[in-house]
Amino acid sequence: MDGPERPQAMNFALPAGTDPDSVRQRVVAMENLLERTFRVPGVNMPIGLDALVGLIPVVGDLVTTALGAYIIWEARNLKIPKWKLWRMGANVAFDTAIGLLPVVGDAADFLYRSNSKNLRIIIKHLDTHHPETRVIEG
Repeated sequence: MDGPERPQAMNFALPAGTDPDSVRQRVVAMENLLERTFRVPGVNMPIGLDALVGLIPVVGDLVTTALGAYIIWEARNLKIPKWKLWRMGANVAFDTAIGLLPVVGDAADFLYRSNSKNLRIIIKHLDTHHPETRVIEG
């Protein structure tokens, strides 16, 4: 089949640009992957790879820390003020430190969402300094 009647594959491509809109899309996608990919049946609570991979002792926490650091790196590329970058780093460091504790850390991964906190910092910055990147959700 050719033309519009041809079935389309789902496209999950993210923009590779350095413009604020592309960065926003990548950071939102990463936060969604880390914090809200799945729902816990029965309680309808969203969880993501941060909580699931964090169940693997030490290695899981290091992997999720690296993914959280990626969000901070994207924020640095947006020229977010250093104090906000330090705040974001503190969020990830706290999440990592508490995640290293057996059992308590696994429970904390479900409750303390450093990547969501960091996304809010980035979104607030983008909405203030790059209002053209705002997304109207309906």
